[in-house]
Amino acid sequence: MQKCRWRAVVVLRKFLTFAICAITMMALLSVHVQVFPSSRAPDLPDPYKLPTTTTQQLDVNKYSILSTEQEQSWRRDRTHSHLSKPPLSSRKLDGARRNSDSKLWKPPSNRDYLPCVEPGPNYTSPGESEGYLLVHTNGGLNQMRAGICDMVAVARIINATLVVPELDKRSFWQDTSNFSDVFDEDHFINALASDVKIIKRLPKEMANASKIIKHFRSWSGMDYYQGEIASMWKTYRVIRAAKSDSRLANNNLPPNIQKLRCRACYEALRFAPRIEEMGKMLVERMRSYGPYIALHLRYEKDMLAFSGCTYGLSSAEADELKKIREETAYWKVKEIDSREQRSKGYCPLIPKEVAMFLTALGYPSNTPIYIAAGEIYGGDSRMADLQSRYPILKSKLSSLITLQEKLASVEELEPFINHASQMAALDYIVSIESDVFIPSYSGNMARAVEGHRRFLGHRKTISPDRKQLVHLFDKIDRGKLKEGESLSTKIIEIHKRRQGSPRRRKGPISGTKGMERFRSEEAFYVNPLPDCLCQRHSPNSNISLMIK
Repeated sequence: MQKCRWRAVVVLRKFLTFAICAITMMALLSVHVQVFPSSRAPDLPDPYKLPTTTTQQLDVNKYSILSTEQEQSWRRDRTHSHLSKPPLSSRKLDGARRNSDSKLWKPPSNRDYLPCVEPGPNYTSPGESEGYLLVHTNGGLNQMRAGICDMVAVARIINATLVVPELDKRSFWQDTSNFSDVFDEDHFINALASDVKIIKRLPKEMANASKIIKHFRSWSGMDYYQGEIASMWKTYRVIRAAKSDSRLANNNLPPNIQKLRCRACYEALRFAPRIEEMGKMLVERMRSYGPYIALHLRYEKDMLAFSGCTYGLSSAEADELKKIREETAYWKVKEIDSREQRSKGYCPLIPKEVAMFLTALGYPSNTPIYIAAGEIYGGDSRMADLQSRYPILKSKLSSLITLQEKLASVEELEPFINHASQMAALDYIVSIESDVFIPSYSGNMARAVEGHRRFLGHRKTISPDRKQLVHLFDKIDRGKLKEGESLSTKIIEIHKRRQGSPRRRKGPISGTKGMERFRSEEAFYVNPLPDCLCQRHSPNSNISLMIK
């Protein structure tokens, strides 16, 4: 009996010893897992890291066998002073990290495409000028930007001295800004000194010189400018371009001319210092909320009037827009079928549709969103659906939406408030610097920002497929589809390849001819690849720079 009791005590002791060892091992493993996360955990983007000022943070050490000349070319500072990412304030970091889902914020791979805008070895300084080129730009800020850069190239082609272009003061916005009010005039002149001679104003002695006002033919190539336009120097000393938009072909131009257009657009055409300073401040304030979306919400009166899009508007509002269209002389199309426009994807998404789109993509309600826009047509009532889903809506305009916290005070905005181009420049800066850019319409602003973000490393830009989205949203209106997993799956699938990843610029639509052929091409400044972006390779340690 005593032996049986002894055996039971031994067995119990062994069991307790084993249990204590097992508990100790589990505790150690638990600590190990917490301190050393699994290597399979996704690498989240670090939106708080200050970037270098070199182009797209080139890893020079990795490619140290590049020649000194190539290295200097790649390392040239291509960014403007506003293109920086200040660290977030500590009071908002925790919320920002919770919102940093890698799938939502991670940019597409740039596949090693980097800016390569240096001219070729046979490129020379500008020769003796044949005469003076005056330019009257037309349109809004981004239409004028593209036109100015094209006219720099045209001046080079026809060997002209370019007089600093005049900005459009007669368009819908009636902005009185001069070139130096919007852009850094001295930087523009100096940055292009090796390409084109640029002066601030026509010399007084040219007041009585022979002049001609010329409407340059749209989307023209080298033959037109070297032939028909350059031949005018035999008769005239001053040529004035009546318009600047779409006067130069997108494709089939010499590489040095294409690279010059990029140097003009992404290096020389810097905003005026006070605009850049204000833009940087807005970026810093947005970043205090964490990674943010810049939403170009093109739901403004002029856009709706021009496009004839009246979906969701009252009959009185539709009549008001039609009247604006009829009274604007240079808007040629007066009668527009709004229903047809929308079904073809030609209308901007309304704020409610944008909210549904963002929700379907998976962006949570605490996502900070910067509204890059002017006055939204319909005001607060039209923004209600978007703001109810995404309450952290911010804008430079205190009157745009009902905001708990404004990004800028009335006093801070006072120098810019009555100048549409300067206000648009602020939106441009905040949009370029955003973690994600989403335009509700593919207008001039959307195209310009997309192209610039491509040039800066293919930053994430989600381009809504409005035609397919409208089809899905109409199903919801008819009760044939509900918001939820099914809608989300469809929308995510549609937009997998619409996030700004590298690709070649699209050519004309097959079968189109004449002007329609040029209109169907993807614009040069929407996608500067392949002309101004090179792919860097290092196969078998043989470094080469290749255009793809």
